[in-house]
Amino acid sequence: WHLSEWAAKPVGFVSYGGIAGGLRAVEQLRQVFAELHAVTVRDTVSFHGGAATFDGPDPRDPESCGAAAKVLLDQLGWWGRALRQARADQPYGE
Repeated sequence: WHLSEWAAKPVGFVSYGGIAGGLRAVEQLRQVFAELHAVTVRDTVSFHGGAATFDGPDPRDPESCGAAAKVLLDQLGWWGRALRQARADQPYGE
């Protein structure tokens, strides 16, 4: 149902959980998005320790997650521009 909406689009992940911070779930999702022909960026924002890493709605270490978010958003922006141009040059799948 949603194959064309994801094809040749960039995807980033933000996860949280126990010691692994949801990273195992992210690795499974990478395979799902590969099947949708989406491009996943390597870096993620991951909150290890679940709720213990937050003080209400705010992260306890905003500098760390802010730095990770900047890397993720920079990569998403780069891939978004590159893929937009590629789709404009030739629609995906043709």
